Amino acid sequence: MAARLAVYFVMMSVPNSKPRLLTGDTPTGRLHLGHYVGSVENRLAMQDQYECYFLIANKHAFTTRSDKPAEIRQSVLDIATDWLAVGIDPAKSHMFIQSEVPAIDELTFFFAMLIPFNRVMRNPTLAQEIKDKELGDKYPFGFPMYAVGQCADILAFRPAVVPVGEDQIPHLELTREVARKFNQLYCGVDPHTEDKDYVKAGGLFPVIEPKVGRVRRLVGTGAPGPSGELLKMGKSLNNAIFLSDDADTVQKKVMGMYTDPKRIRATDPGEADPEKNPLWAFHLAFNPDQNWVGEQQEAYRQGKVGDVVIKRKLVEVLNSLIDPIRTRRKQFEQQPDAVLAALKAGTAKANEMAEQTLQLAKAAMKQDYFPRELKLK
Repeated sequence: MAARLAVYFVMMSVPNSKPRLLTGDTPTGRLHLGHYVGSVENRLAMQDQYECYFLIANKHAFTTRSDKPAEIRQSVLDIATDWLAVGIDPAKSHMFIQSEVPAIDELTFFFAMLIPFNRVMRNPTLAQEIKDKELGDKYPFGFPMYAVGQCADILAFRPAVVPVGEDQIPHLELTREVARKFNQLYCGVDPHTEDKDYVKAGGLFPVIEPKVGRVRRLVGTGAPGPSGELLKMGKSLNNAIFLSDDADTVQKKVMGMYTDPKRIRATDPGEADPEKNPLWAFHLAFNPDQNWVGEQQEAYRQGKVGDVVIKRKLVEVLNSLIDPIRTRRKQFEQQPDAVLAALKAGTAKANEMAEQTLQLAKAAMKQDYFPRELKLK
């Protein structure tokens, strides 16, 4: 496999005329099912049609974990291994590490001059993270800065499309605002130009379009939050099923999954509500037999089927999905040099693109004094 990967890396130097795609993950741990339906599925489906850049945003991880650099490093390797395991192909897609692409930082600084601070702080995703992580007013200056950094992460590659989870839409809207402002201020684009026509009108940056996964927000396996809503799947909430979980762990998590308490207490079987039960959210997302799901939902409402039967079926469904992924993951775990080689090759390609974008941006800003060339050793 290492030899096959080496051939892939050589092929990556061939010029690509496909439209570009950019997305990525912050390394806070291994990938889970929420990542899979939120973005990973789209990445896999679009590898052949797009020139793909997949970013591991390790610098963003420092916004809340600056005291855990070793954990962040391990998470970077875990994410890369997960990507290869799910089917990200280094012959088609460029996997890269954010901190090794300095042009992103330079663009972050320039973009920060285009966005009022109060606009950054109105980002609802940022406000929710501050609440969820109980940061209060003690978060570092770099925490709101990462919202600007995400604009640079994306626009450095001037992509046509960005596959994301629903919670990332506010970040992408900020990115769209930055693209418009830069194009108007430095490229002379008329503010009345339609978003789709900004580049055609002389702008450097496309006003990017998000592509949200088929499941906009996968709930976790745990109990609802204080206001009764089912919480999004996440590592920090201990309610996630990971793509690397073994079969026994998947079974244990599913069999211990929260279900609607009215299903137990209801005197009227009609009170049993599948919409308040994560079991059905998972079946709707992952069970290929949707006729079975519909029939069993109705039987559940009528009190004719219990949680255990539905859970056992879900264990079967999820293990069928995850088994080939964890099998490939074990193979890549035994080849850490191949994982690093994929990251190095992808990062070299990412630097080529980001440096080109930075040069064009500096030229538009009349700050292009000396040419430079950046290469990885």
